[in-house]
Amino acid sequence: MLIDTHAHLFDDRFRGDLPAVLKRAQAAGVERAICIGIDRESSLESVRLANTHPLLVAAVGIQPNHVAEVQPGDWDVVVKLAETEERVVAIGETGLDRYWDRAPFPQQEDYFARHIELARRLGKPFVIHCREAESDVVRVLRAEFDKHGPVRAVMHSFSGDLATALACLEMGLHISFAGMLTYKTAQDLRDVAREIPLDRLLVETDCPYLAPVPQRGKRNEPAFVARTAACLAEVKGATPGVIADHTTRNARTLFGLPGES
Repeated sequence: MLIDTHAHLFDDRFRGDLPAVLKRAQAAGVERAICIGIDRESSLESVRLANTHPLLVAAVGIQPNHVAEVQPGDWDVVVKLAETEERVVAIGETGLDRYWDRAPFPQQEDYFARHIELARRLGKPFVIHCREAESDVVRVLRAEFDKHGPVRAVMHSFSGDLATALACLEMGLHISFAGMLTYKTAQDLRDVAREIPLDRLLVETDCPYLAPVPQRGKRNEPAFVARTAACLAEVKGATPGVIADHTTRNARTLFGLPGES
C-alpha cells in the first residue's frame, strides 16, 4: 500500500471525474491521499472532500505564492479548520518561494511563521513548499529547531541539494519526492534521494502537476504515485515492496494516520 502525501484534488481538473480518480488510486494500491490546501477556498474544499471521500484526509494553509491575496478573515478560517476539523492532519502548505514574484518575501516569512506556530500549538506536522529558497527555509527551520527541538514537518516535492536535505534530516524533517524524480534530467535529484534514510522518505504526486514518466505531460493523479515509488526503489536498490512499507509507515507516523480506509 502507498500514501500520496501531497495532492491538490480540489483543482478544477478533477471536478468531472474525482470518484473515478479515487477508484484508480485504490486499484493502484493507494490507501490514503492528503488533499492539500493553498488558500482559504481550497482549504475549505480540501476539508469538504476529506469529509466526503474516506480515502482522503486534508491539510489546510496558505501557500507562499498566495499570501499577498489574503483577505481579512482568511487566516482565521484556516486556524478554525485546523482546530476543529477531525480530518485535518497537517498545516500547510506553507514555506518560501523566490522563483515566483507573487508575494513580498517578508510577507511570506510572516505566514511561514504563523503556520509553524499553529502546527506546534496543535501538535500537527506542517508541509513545506520551497522553491529557490533553500537557505531561507533552513534558516527559519534552524531557529525553530534551536528553540523547540525536532521539527515535525516534510519538505514536499523535494528538489534541493544534498546539503539542504541533510540539514533538514538533522532537524527531524521528512523528505518527500514527486514525479520529477523520474525525469531524465533529474539525475542530481536521484543522487540525493539515494542518500535519504528509509525511515525519512515519503512519496507524493503534487497532482495535478508533475506527472511521472511515462505519464509526463498529462494530468497527474494519486494512482501515479506508484511510478515515483518504483523509481525510488530502483534508486535505493530496494524492492518496490520495501519502499511502500517504509514510506507508508513514515506517512502514518508523521500525519497520525490509521491503516487502510
